[in-house]
Amino acid sequence: MADCVFCKIVAGEIPCTKVFEDGLCLAFLDIGPISPGHTLLIPKAHYETIHQMPADEAAHLARHIPSLAAAVQKAVRAEGINVLQNNGACSGQEVFHVHVHLIPRWPEDGLGFRWPAKQADPEVLKQQAEAITKHLKS
Repeated sequence: MADCVFCKIVAGEIPCTKVFEDGLCLAFLDIGPISPGHTLLIPKAHYETIHQMPADEAAHLARHIPSLAAAVQKAVRAEGINVLQNNGACSGQEVFHVHVHLIPRWPEDGLGFRWPAKQADPEVLKQQAEAITKHLKS
């Protein structure tokens, strides 16, 4: 994609602070980090959302998450790490090229995390599971 900032990074048109690269993916430090060491892992091929990625490419990308998460966390001496992947504007995606955030965390870092969990109705859960299962088969 000609307008995609991550595609331009992959092509070498925009510099990045690279931490890992192989034939299919690239990891680099976020230029707008929300914590020190905030790293992005991207596929080199352009896909707007994870739904568009072939399963084998998504699996290849995911295989690097454990080692990158451990390296990032150790490098900045974080006590924890968030691994986050957004799809669609309403989920917080701003760059429409698949990317995984590795965000180091510390107690009292002020970042927070909203998770307004509610008690689920078992019947509603059953209906949702049936709908998801139906779509997995199609």
